[in-house]
Amino acid sequence: MTADSRAQLLADLDRRASETGPDMISWRHHLHAHPELSNREENTASFIAKTLQQMGIDDIRTGIAGHGVVGILRGGQSGDGVIVLRADIDALPVPDESGVDFASREVDHDYPGGPFPVSHACGHDCHTAMLLGAMRVLSEQTDRLPGTVVSVFQPAEEGAPVNEIGGAKAMLEAGALDGLNPTMAFGMHVQPQPKGTVSIRSGNQFAASCMMRITVTGEQVHASTPWAGHDPMPAVGAILTGIGQIYRRNDATDPMTISVGHVEDVGRFNVVGGKVTLWGTIRSLSDTVMARAQQQVRDLAEGSAAAMGCRAEVDFLQPVPAVTNTPEWVEAVTGSLTDVVGADNVFEPHPTLGYDDVSEFINAFGGVYVGLGVQDTHFVDGQLQPVDGGRGGVPNHHPAFYADDETLVTGVRLHSHVAVDHLWSRI
Repeated sequence: MTADSRAQLLADLDRRASETGPDMISWRHHLHAHPELSNREENTASFIAKTLQQMGIDDIRTGIAGHGVVGILRGGQSGDGVIVLRADIDALPVPDESGVDFASREVDHDYPGGPFPVSHACGHDCHTAMLLGAMRVLSEQTDRLPGTVVSVFQPAEEGAPVNEIGGAKAMLEAGALDGLNPTMAFGMHVQPQPKGTVSIRSGNQFAASCMMRITVTGEQVHASTPWAGHDPMPAVGAILTGIGQIYRRNDATDPMTISVGHVEDVGRFNVVGGKVTLWGTIRSLSDTVMARAQQQVRDLAEGSAAAMGCRAEVDFLQPVPAVTNTPEWVEAVTGSLTDVVGADNVFEPHPTLGYDDVSEFINAFGGVYVGLGVQDTHFVDGQLQPVDGGRGGVPNHHPAFYADDETLVTGVRLHSHVAVDHLWSRI
């Protein structure tokens, strides 16, 4: 395979990406209108597998770690490169206020803690459609590809219910990529940065995360005689206040955050309840800070509860390692990104305390995770600002999050160029 033939291959992939745009938009609209929560992506997985089959991809693995799907495309040219292209497929328990005519009206009545409205408020519908598009255009060029392209459609990126397992780690433990020997993993996340821009950072990009559960147990009693029992509420109040002081015990140059998102109890106005559970999350950019923060939360909870005659149990669940892009692959991939969107549209972002379990694939095989801009924004003096007359900037997980369909073709081209360039480098 010569340099000229590689250049012609990339040009043909770009052309087919544009031509397959209408189908991708249709796939994305279907997925957006029919979202499914983590570990419940049955219909989404079926749609993905059926679409891969229609492309002629004959090695499709389904039912991995719940509803994970893997499609394998083996090239006809010699080469030992095996690139993993990953997309997450689950939705969020968030109402759809995007204002599009294909907005979700789904409600999951059976999900733990529900019922919940369901929407693709994080853009996973885009991720899935773009990877399907990339597999279509790449599958049409099988005879010209060296090595292997592995598409991974991952469930439960947003986190499985607390008593379930799921996500990237579960897929790897289930043997999703056994025998394939990947040489690099690549993923992409739509973000509210300017349309057509790509963010890429060497080293640490996204935070480590864990779910936090603090259960404070006292002794239930009638509200008229609180001295006859042990009220867990004062301890809960002390914990909530104390969490805000943990920041002052840690170096401000080492970013971390501790948030309590849900307080759960059972009772009524004239009963001092016996148990209160706090649910939250810890985020940090390093394992050292994560371990220290966890210990500080544990000390705070146990000490506050004991001071009020109660006891506290602290659990840290569903740990996700930080996303740390492999420097050598960042350098290689940056050229591929630049070829697609131009050097002026590739920039280095600051690290963020958001998390993504694509880190499991990157840690296992080395790789890169990038951001793709999909909104009507631009940078003014380094600050993200809305474009006049556009829809503005709306963060992921917000009910009004949106992504312009026109960016899907760019996403397909990015996947395709990164895949071809990596496989070419391994000849």
